[in-house]
Amino acid sequence: MIRITLAALAALTLAASATAQVPPFPASFKTQEVSGNGATIHVRVGGKGPAVVLLHGYGETGDMWAPLAADLMRDHTLIVPDLRGLGLSSKPAGGFDKKTQAGDVVAVLDRLKVGKVDLVTHDIGNMVGFAFAALHSDRVGRFVLIDAPIPGVGPWEEILKNPLLWHFRFGGPDMERLVAGRERIYLDRFWNEFSATPASFTEGSRVHYAALYAMPGAMHSGFAQFAAFDQDAIDNRAWLAAKGKLTMPILALGGEKSFGPMMATVMRAGATNVTGDVVPGSGHWIMEENPAATVALVRKFLDNGAR
Repeated sequence: MIRITLAALAALTLAASATAQVPPFPASFKTQEVSGNGATIHVRVGGKGPAVVLLHGYGETGDMWAPLAADLMRDHTLIVPDLRGLGLSSKPAGGFDKKTQAGDVVAVLDRLKVGKVDLVTHDIGNMVGFAFAALHSDRVGRFVLIDAPIPGVGPWEEILKNPLLWHFRFGGPDMERLVAGRERIYLDRFWNEFSATPASFTEGSRVHYAALYAMPGAMHSGFAQFAAFDQDAIDNRAWLAAKGKLTMPILALGGEKSFGPMMATVMRAGATNVTGDVVPGSGHWIMEENPAATVALVRKFLDNGAR
């Protein structure tokens, strides 16, 4: 029943976004649903070679990674899930702490019979990736984190004071009712204010993602991702105190008009082997604003550790 419902919703979403112009994944990519750990995760898989997991953030889905996947597939296997509650993954009532979502990644990799991977993550994907790397460090080769902080790590409390991040604390019994039917208005605020040039986040992409976030349960799941930050901070601080910093090679990328070099500062509080770099001319939405530079930076870093 769950799979039938997801398929029906997917068809409706595709119809609603028929005019959308998000870059498509190469035709050779396949999709599948992986059930386990209390959720059903929608996954795109393609390419050939060492595995790379791409984790998206809020305001987008795994669809954001199409330009990077098209490049890396030449010599990597790409595994691109939608986070639980978002995109075409199921919308469970709970489990939005990032430690639980790291378990979703484990479930996907185990189903695909993949052991060690490189990680490339953005926004909330950074937080899920950090939890996965902390709990399963033996399964992570190299790790790219892009333009978002990690709860409880480094200057987290100072970052929370930024008024642009009011949505981290947007909650209460009426939040879903306030945005119901107004998902595009709510999301436009993120796409506009976190862009160096708002027009870079195209109208086609806005139509596409707004339709996905208007699906039943999607906005609830998005709010739940943010509501879990306090628990995520507790989990991350406890892990760092008990185990110490991550030791795998890490690339911390910030958009020039967003986190910039602060990404490296954040990650040096949680990892010992950090290289920092900046995506020029970009705000937060790196794959929309400067995909060519982002792809080049990520590929260079992954190629330096080719397995």
